[in-house]
Amino acid sequence: MNQLNGLPEDETAKEILTKYIKAGKVASMVRSEAVKKVQVGASLLEVATFVEQRIVEEGCKPAFPVNISLNDNAAHATPKKDDTSVFGEDVVKIDIGTHFDGYIGDTAVTVDLAGKDDLVKSSKDALESAIKILHAGINTKEIGEIIEETILSYGYKPVSNLTGHGLMQYFTHAPPPIPNVKVEHGVVLEEGDIIAIEPFASDGAGRVTDGHLKEIYRLVGEKPIRHPVVRKVFSQIVEYKTLPFAKRWLTGTRIDFALLQLERAGMISGYPVLKDVDGGLISQAEHTLIITENGCEVLTR
Repeated sequence: MNQLNGLPEDETAKEILTKYIKAGKVASMVRSEAVKKVQVGASLLEVATFVEQRIVEEGCKPAFPVNISLNDNAAHATPKKDDTSVFGEDVVKIDIGTHFDGYIGDTAVTVDLAGKDDLVKSSKDALESAIKILHAGINTKEIGEIIEETILSYGYKPVSNLTGHGLMQYFTHAPPPIPNVKVEHGVVLEEGDIIAIEPFASDGAGRVTDGHLKEIYRLVGEKPIRHPVVRKVFSQIVEYKTLPFAKRWLTGTRIDFALLQLERAGMISGYPVLKDVDGGLISQAEHTLIITENGCEVLTR
């Protein structure tokens, strides 16, 4: 799906692309700054707060809570409100999303505090290998194949049940899925498509499953609310539209109670932390880019 076709009547393709470029530039800048903050003994919550504040200072908003996923956690981990955790000798994934008027820049990097250099290189090189073959008319199955080949060449496994994705206004995950392994059928990408490619490499199972922790949610629907506490929390949630939000972003009392009631009512959906099935270490790399006639433009370089 070409994100620069079928546009809102009040926005041109050039205006929308300018907003994607802005979001990507800020995501890239904040990613580079965040990497320097990730050190043994540093606070996860302080790094998360730093990232999210810097995004706002640079004129964007977080497209989702910064993911800080350690070791066998692949994604969807973010600190709690009063989190006291610090970095140890960990494999640290930092996944950052920015948006400008809902147009999103999505990027991730792995910081190696555990001496797992090859694991980190495998996902990074897989991303770069995928970028090199992009052009209008490429089938996404070709992207999955080169990602898988690159990660396997390092002796690791691509995480087969995680994918890259398209991006749309106020939607962090839109069609088409961008596979991280060879698949039988894919989707042909068109000039103007805006996608995020994000290889994950594992020294474990190469598959993830839902963990028990859940700190990130998103709005999925609206219904009448009777309980005043729940209504107050929900009034904060609707401000994020369809974008994910963190529990720690919410203020007031009985937050857990309100979220539970809203989830039971089908009004919000949670994102469990995703973990390697066998407890293996996982690395990640990600860029947002726009497909061009003969290549691509990386927006989060």
